[in-house]
Amino acid sequence: MEYKNTLKQILFPIVIALVLLAGFYIGRIWPGITQGTPGSRLLIYPQTNKIEALLNMIEEDYVDSIDKSELIEKIIPDVIKHLDPHTVYIPAKELLAANQELEGNFGGIGVQFSMQNDTVLVISVVKGGPSEKVGIMPGDRIVTVNDSLIAGVKVNNDDVVGMLRGELGTKVKVGIKRHNLKSLLDFEITRGNIPVFSVETSYMITDSIGYIKVSRFGRNTFQEFLTAMAKLKAYNCKNVIVDLRNNSGGYLDIAISMCNEFLKKGDLIVYTEGHSNPRQNVYANGSGTCQDIGVTVLIDELSASASEIFAGAIQDNDRGLVIGRRSFGKGLVQQQRMLPDGSAIRLTVARYYTPSGRCIQKPYENGVEDYHRDIISRFAHGEFFERDSIVMNDSLRYSTKGGRTVYGGGGVMPDIFVPRDTTAFTNYYFALRENGFIYQFALKYSDENRSKLQSYQTAKAIKIYLDTQPVTEQLVRFAEQRGLKQNRAQYVHSFKLIDLELKAYIARNIIDNDGFYPIIHEVDETVNAAVQSIQSGSRHLLVAAEQ
Repeated sequence: MEYKNTLKQILFPIVIALVLLAGFYIGRIWPGITQGTPGSRLLIYPQTNKIEALLNMIEEDYVDSIDKSELIEKIIPDVIKHLDPHTVYIPAKELLAANQELEGNFGGIGVQFSMQNDTVLVISVVKGGPSEKVGIMPGDRIVTVNDSLIAGVKVNNDDVVGMLRGELGTKVKVGIKRHNLKSLLDFEITRGNIPVFSVETSYMITDSIGYIKVSRFGRNTFQEFLTAMAKLKAYNCKNVIVDLRNNSGGYLDIAISMCNEFLKKGDLIVYTEGHSNPRQNVYANGSGTCQDIGVTVLIDELSASASEIFAGAIQDNDRGLVIGRRSFGKGLVQQQRMLPDGSAIRLTVARYYTPSGRCIQKPYENGVEDYHRDIISRFAHGEFFERDSIVMNDSLRYSTKGGRTVYGGGGVMPDIFVPRDTTAFTNYYFALRENGFIYQFALKYSDENRSKLQSYQTAKAIKIYLDTQPVTEQLVRFAEQRGLKQNRAQYVHSFKLIDLELKAYIARNIIDNDGFYPIIHEVDETVNAAVQSIQSGSRHLLVAAEQ
């Protein structure tokens, strides 16, 4: 059947279209009281998001040209700073570097270097790494990188790192000056995965007491820890000191795995809870390989987050003693959330609680700046030197599994407090350190005596040799040549500290941290307190709690 449209039917859709068009135009530009005056227009944007509407308004009508993406980069940190001190924004260009340290590897050539007299001196070479494979050796000097001269031109460490690091599989050319060779050696190195170790050293302090230094909780830390424990067990380790001083944290699951090695099945390790995250309890599963080994944990004011989880779990389960000074007090859990442009936000999603129920997060209501100045305030208040300077809040009193009293409210308080030791400090010692003379002379001495020092494979052997050499007197002359006159009385007062620090640095230049820590620990009061507490049976604190 055929139908004919009337004139009304033909015009109606056209009228509707015109009405809609007029409405849209009026919505965009509505005459105000003073037409033509800037700011008199009412702009109506269809977005429901106020921030997006504001950005579009600025982009379209602001008096000057604005880069919207740059504006967003500035806005996000301003928004985040009103949350908590540990929620952070990471721009896309910085994300890879931010993740490398925790992920445990990066693309590089596999050397540890130091700047000496405007020259890059190779201190050590990663075993099995790209540089070792092509023949680069400790003591070599990197003079050129990709035909660019870097010696004698005042480049800094960051510049050198930026030139040597790069994408995996890419190549970099270096020119090497080797001792006793007149001409440069040219090497082409293929960048590879370079491990970032978080277990800095492990060794036996006594016949039965082992020591492990953990600098962060990265992706590979747990496996490194198991390897270190296996090494100590081979030497009949009965007690282990786990040093978490200056360890600012890392991955929560890695800290949990380490706790699990020491705790019995069913022991609560930690629980987390947040506004959108209901309480989650984490228990030991009983598979730990260190349940029969005594454990002592070292902490200080820079031990934070995952370090506090480990220390709190060991303490609250009465599994071992915590020794040192009150920890930082970071009880907030972050998750990394990716944004569409490849940037990320590490967003605080929960608080974590130790087994006794302590939230050890310190207050941050007074703002980020005040929060980060808390360490300075602690120092000024005398907390680093006197335990009694710390006022405990009875409303935050908790009990460990065995009934010992512990406190929440900001950090983990150690069972045995060890004040910061300043008895050997003098102005002369500080001048040696602050001018870098101890470090610089250690590099110089190591470089000039490398062939001899490399014949010794342990810290003990290196120190025995150095004890026969006048290295500390040579350091004094080295410093005098650079304008620091010796203060004899202060030198004598600080001699043991200066002497051991110098020898520890020399040993580090030869056998890395396995050389440094066993020597410097001779003047480490916290390590010595831990050894003494184990040897004297100070575990009575735990025994009494268990009865």
